[in-house]
Amino acid sequence: MPDAESSRPSTQNPLLTLNYDPALERLGDDYYDIVAAAEFPKHILRFRNDDLLRILGLDPQAVSDEDFIEAFGKFQTPPRPLLALRYHGYQFGSYNPGLGDGRGFLYGQVRGADGELYDFGTKGSGTTPYSRGGDGRLTLKGGIREVLAAESLHRMGVRTSRCLSLIETGDQLWRGDEPSPTRSSVMIRMQRSHIRFGTFERLHHYDRKDLIAILLDHAIEQYYPHLANNPDRYSLFYAELVLRVAELAAQWMAAGFCHAVLNTDNMSITGESFDYGPFAFIPTFDPAFTAAYFDYYGRYSYANQPEICRWNLEMLQAPLGRVISQTELDAGLSNFADRYQQTYQQRMLNKLGLPGDSTPDAIELLKTTLQFLKDSQISYPGFFAEITQEFSSTWRYDAAAILASLHIEDDAFNTLFSQWKVQYFNWLLSVPEAEMPAIKARLHQKNPATVPIRPEIEAVWEKITNEDDWSSFYDLCDRIRA
Repeated sequence: MPDAESSRPSTQNPLLTLNYDPALERLGDDYYDIVAAAEFPKHILRFRNDDLLRILGLDPQAVSDEDFIEAFGKFQTPPRPLLALRYHGYQFGSYNPGLGDGRGFLYGQVRGADGELYDFGTKGSGTTPYSRGGDGRLTLKGGIREVLAAESLHRMGVRTSRCLSLIETGDQLWRGDEPSPTRSSVMIRMQRSHIRFGTFERLHHYDRKDLIAILLDHAIEQYYPHLANNPDRYSLFYAELVLRVAELAAQWMAAGFCHAVLNTDNMSITGESFDYGPFAFIPTFDPAFTAAYFDYYGRYSYANQPEICRWNLEMLQAPLGRVISQTELDAGLSNFADRYQQTYQQRMLNKLGLPGDSTPDAIELLKTTLQFLKDSQISYPGFFAEITQEFSSTWRYDAAAILASLHIEDDAFNTLFSQWKVQYFNWLLSVPEAEMPAIKARLHQKNPATVPIRPEIEAVWEKITNEDDWSSFYDLCDRIRA
């Protein structure tokens, strides 16, 4: 995508004439600060998400690259004030009142073609009152990684934010965790809401029960409208949020995704996954896998994610306790474990081609699968990709044909693998032969052929760094979406 400077009037830019709705802005400036975007030396559009344009009711062919640059790189004539959102949060278990949008802002809120409210949030757009001495910028590598994380999770059916655009901006940045100087970018993230657990925690910190109630009413009106007229809407909101977060944690775990920084300021009140920093997809099924190099004690390890999500929900009880009884809060939280387990089992069985019914045989097959993956340490995404690619109706007649190309040298692991094959074979025998096409279709739907583990992302970045060759990045995006 070439460097381009737009000379068209902003009134002709479809991105600037969307149905912007100042829903959060109407609540007043107790929740945000009005800020200005940084000015950048250059603007090169590196990624645009045409799928999201369709959700917004736009024909991708009617939106030029220059339109993206004008709106989301130069930030010319923004349709609404730019809002740096205020929030606090528990970071690695310790409360931090010094947070807030430090390198981003709420660009605007838009009604999509489906009538739903969506946020455009920036990352790397310059300093704000909450930058805490930082430069307010995003590395180009960080932007690339977030694009890949979001598109991968979306392909896997995870409730996630997505990147609308990524623009290289020409600044040279210095970072301690990657070779510097490094290239810079600004990203637009699209998701349902940027209201965080930490947004409520900040109001509790300042003893503003009135603002908690206002924000809660707003959240219910916009994102839980089916509860709006219920006299118990506050407690029902929390109970439903608990279920959404439990489902999200299960989605991550089945996808083999480690978020890495599950602080309460990275938890959305809509139960969406967002803000991908040092994330990683697990290469093998290692419960202790930790994605962030600075997570010294493994607080946010792969296996800890469900419990951390539950803990974050428990911390949210303090601000919500201003308007909801503790009995109601505890009742809502009590459903977390069951919903998590139910969702995780269903999604993992789906990855094996099963319909998700928790029959004793199905659960036993899942237990053997996880034990084999953990003990053998073969590729986690590769195992499910192999099942998907090799699945054949002949497996129903010959157990030895199941994953025949997968050879396990270690006798102990081979014994466990043989046990798994027999269990899978027996399950196939238990379903009608007419179900074979549905199993194959389910495998393809639930198991992408490509999951971007770290070496693949690093190879893409090396091409960009050394040769400014973006072909591998675009190829990887295409393969992820396939």
